[in-house]
Amino acid sequence: MPCQSARALLVLCLAAALPLAARAQDSEDFAGPYLAAREAAVANDFAAAARYSVQVLAADPGNLFLQEAALIAQVAVGDMAAAAALAETMATGPNGSQIASLVRLAGAARSGDLAQVQALVAAGTNTGPLLDGLLLAWARLGGGQTQEALAGFNALAADESYAAFGLYHKALALASVGDFEGADAILSGAEAGPLRATRRSVIAHAQVLSQLDRGADALEMLTALFGPDPDPAIAALRDRLEAGEALPFSLIGSARDGLAEVFFTVAGALNSETPDSYALAYARFAEFVRPEHVDAVLLVASILERMKQYDLATGVYAGIARSSEAFHAAELGRAGALFEAGRREAALEVLTALARDFPDTPGIWSALGDMQRRTQNYAEAALSYDRAIAIYGEPAPDQWFLYYARGMANERAGAWAASEADFRTALRLNPDQPQVLNYLGYSFVDRNENLDEALGMIERAVAAVPNDGAIVDSLGWVLYRLGRYQEAVGHMEKAASLMPVDALVNDHLGDVFWAVGRLREAEFQWRRALSFGTETEGEAARIRRKLEVGLDVVLAEEGMPPLKALAGNDN
Repeated sequence: MPCQSARALLVLCLAAALPLAARAQDSEDFAGPYLAAREAAVANDFAAAARYSVQVLAADPGNLFLQEAALIAQVAVGDMAAAAALAETMATGPNGSQIASLVRLAGAARSGDLAQVQALVAAGTNTGPLLDGLLLAWARLGGGQTQEALAGFNALAADESYAAFGLYHKALALASVGDFEGADAILSGAEAGPLRATRRSVIAHAQVLSQLDRGADALEMLTALFGPDPDPAIAALRDRLEAGEALPFSLIGSARDGLAEVFFTVAGALNSETPDSYALAYARFAEFVRPEHVDAVLLVASILERMKQYDLATGVYAGIARSSEAFHAAELGRAGALFEAGRREAALEVLTALARDFPDTPGIWSALGDMQRRTQNYAEAALSYDRAIAIYGEPAPDQWFLYYARGMANERAGAWAASEADFRTALRLNPDQPQVLNYLGYSFVDRNENLDEALGMIERAVAAVPNDGAIVDSLGWVLYRLGRYQEAVGHMEKAASLMPVDALVNDHLGDVFWAVGRLREAEFQWRRALSFGTETEGEAARIRRKLEVGLDVVLAEEGMPPLKALAGNDN
């Protein structure tokens, strides 16, 4: 796209139309939608941007900037019918609108009009040699021009910038016409070196190997790359292979599927490497060309979620059918989008229903536990983690987080013995994990027990992540609890610089300042802590009491040991 991002382009397009807007300021019918469209663009609110930009365009239908703005918003929201109608009115070609060219190409691909795809590419699309080359090759393959198509893939493969894309699509094309040996040579790396493995390339290779009567090799590859507990879709492939079934090559069944894969491949390459709106547009085109392309649908939803367009994301996730092998992944995504949108009860209902439908999938129970923990339903979270751990059986190194999460839930639920056991199991599985070392070490400090062991754990955690404010705070706090106040000061000051608006860190710094006799600074930090907001009213009341009578009196009232006299320190 000609601008940095779709959002930026929408803003710039509307801004470029300012002279028009200025002329129309007397017209409330125009000024309102114009300003609303700009605000929606800034907020990535594609639904509103599409609605208002079309209203703005009605005031000047020939304005190129407004056309582009409306078209980009329509693509982002997935309204391809409106996008197609608008694109037909816009100039394309080498000097025309790139987004309009893409919409036309996607429309021709969806309808299976391969001659139109070739004609559009031949006329010039301003979309770049990679997209043009892949689309043209697939259109030729679907039109029976096999040699010309392979020549197109080879030309891209010979270009260092596009080699991986050309080879991958050539492999898919060969497999789609039954040349599984040729496809395997590419996917295995035998022809031109290894390709970067993606989920879809591995599935394609597994299907190719199965067609070559190498089901055992396919099964070994899936296990090696996806582990012993893959998602249901991969598990289904493994089950079929273990049963001796020959997998058909279904990843690409037609030239239309290949054209959709082109858009999806580009979206995947852009995802996380460019502004989100780039990848979203290409993912939308892939979804439009091949609506049953569930990976494209999931990518669209995940990008929208990342852009905080939770309502749009929820709708896209909900579009994946219950019968799809990707249904569980979509429901996990939908629950996450609902949660981030503030609809926490609805999110929990989605995950609870999913766990009921897939009771033997540990990842779902783990996700449910995570959400219950985030909503402070700690006892329920621990039970969900119990289910996941029971399904896994014997603990494995990659399950350390599950034990860590259950440990946090148990600790918050007041089951300290179970919590400590979980943390120690997590450390046995991953001995140097800094978050676990810090949590267990800080818990010991908070309970005022095993302080020497806690110090060793937290020091290891700080060595691993020296600029993590929470962990540095833990180090300062354990030194304070050990009576090593002067040593604690520097660490607590660093923690406060790393987390300057954290109430707990500032409260801790105030206590350390008080312990070394810097009383006014201590009071200042306690007031800062109150201004940032504590997690509980009890914490706030304790800080207010310290401001009234000082830390020494508060410790005495709580039955805690008094502060050590500085003269008695090694400091």
